Amino acid sequence: MPAFSRFLRYFMAVGRLGSIRKAADELNVSASAIARQILNVEAEIGTPLFERLPSGLRLTAAGEIMMAAGNRWNKNMIDVRAQIEDLRGLKRGHVEMAIIDALAKGHIPAAICSIQSRFPGITVGVKVLGNDEVRKAVTSGEVDFGILFEPQSYRDLSVRAFVEVVLGFVTLPGHPLSELDEARFSACTGSPLIVPAEPLAVCQQIAVLEGTSGMELERKASSDNIQMITSLVLEGSGIGILTSLDVITEVQAGLLSFTRISDALLRPMTLALCTNSARTPSYAAGLVLSEIENGFAQLSYTGSMKRNEENSA
Repeated sequence: MPAFSRFLRYFMAVGRLGSIRKAADELNVSASAIARQILNVEAEIGTPLFERLPSGLRLTAAGEIMMAAGNRWNKNMIDVRAQIEDLRGLKRGHVEMAIIDALAKGHIPAAICSIQSRFPGITVGVKVLGNDEVRKAVTSGEVDFGILFEPQSYRDLSVRAFVEVVLGFVTLPGHPLSELDEARFSACTGSPLIVPAEPLAVCQQIAVLEGTSGMELERKASSDNIQMITSLVLEGSGIGILTSLDVITEVQAGLLSFTRISDALLRPMTLALCTNSARTPSYAAGLVLSEIENGFAQLSYTGSMKRNEENSA
């Protein structure tokens, strides 16, 4: 135990052994040093901690309270030591995460930079994967945590935070759709479209919309890469169909506009920060998780569009 706990070391040994001499032998210190420490504290608190009996020392009621406090202090010190050891380990700490493609810009890189500026010993590995591959990486223990769509059906995942994102039209500012907060899917009839391809998670929602509306989409281009779809919209190739999450950075910068598709059959998609239910994150992983969790709300449809609305005001 640390040097500043000298009194408790002496007191607890005497309380346990019932003898200053026996405590001195066990601790390898002089009996007078132990007696002096105990007398000083008794004088300070104004009450004896021991009954002095011919057979030895016995704890008084105050001594029992002090002994219980000492036991609690000892347990707390063990916990503190463990946390300090974790902090020392941060010099070699490494955290692995898996994210979907849409998160490769914006909040996640910013959160990583923030945590590394405060804890430069943490290194971070980021795997950008398809939605199902993110889930598999988390459940297999390949990564410490992941961010993915629709985790509710998986019992082996624990959700730390979640937000809702929505499907919408992505256009250049000045396009007629850019003036609308929301529009029905039929609003894109006759317009050239740039649509997601498998394995992007939104493909199923678009297929449902197409099937129920009976529309025949004018597919100008398709891609399985969100950045490619975004770039094609920026180049003026057509209207993109993506989630609010996919274009947060561009919308907030005023480069693109997002119009929610309002058809009643569409439901918001759940984006979740998940860990493996069977594992406890390391201290370093916990720090990174907390940083991401604190700003997770800004990934929601409301949070992601807020800055664009302020800039337009």
